[in-house]
Amino acid sequence: MDVGAYATEAEREKLRSLRVGIAGAGGLGSNCAMHLVRSGVGHLAIADFDVVAESNLNRQFFFRDQIGRPKVDALAENLRRIDPEVDLLTYRVRVTPDNFTMLFAGCDIVVEAFDDESAKRMFLVEAPHLGKPMVFASGIAGWGRSDSVRLKRMGQHLVVVGDGVSAVSPTMPPVSPRVGIAAAMQANAVCAIALGVEP
Repeated sequence: MDVGAYATEAEREKLRSLRVGIAGAGGLGSNCAMHLVRSGVGHLAIADFDVVAESNLNRQFFFRDQIGRPKVDALAENLRRIDPEVDLLTYRVRVTPDNFTMLFAGCDIVVEAFDDESAKRMFLVEAPHLGKPMVFASGIAGWGRSDSVRLKRMGQHLVVVGDGVSAVSPTMPPVSPRVGIAAAMQANAVCAIALGVEP
């Protein structure tokens, strides 16, 4: 996708050649992918085992007529409506320690987009073995407090988006505004890393 006058030719080429891995295609992953494609990123590898449910529509980049379809298939369709030329590798699998390297070793940057705490912990164990920049999310649930969603660099390869404390619970639901803020910040961090600016 051509972002036109909003980027230099060198920036456009860097983004076109970038391959980003996204572990999870729910609220974070689907929206992060959407922002990356709109930003001109040319290659995505997306892994998720789940199907679109009605309960996902409050925060995920899916539509009512996609309920029941594999998330990776529905997301690929939506992303190609933005940019028909985007290169997508989609995997309808649960991301595990056994397949993590196979799924994401060819990526330049890997995004954590899980909503399950055990999956998040697994990502933090497995992703560093790739030696690639990682963009993680922690603490994005609930309403309000938009300015509490921050970006923090932790070590050489890890960037964390969120407030670090607002876990999903019956009183702290995952809803579109804060999930969307975090997903946009993850995409922004990916582009910034690729272009050599902050973070």
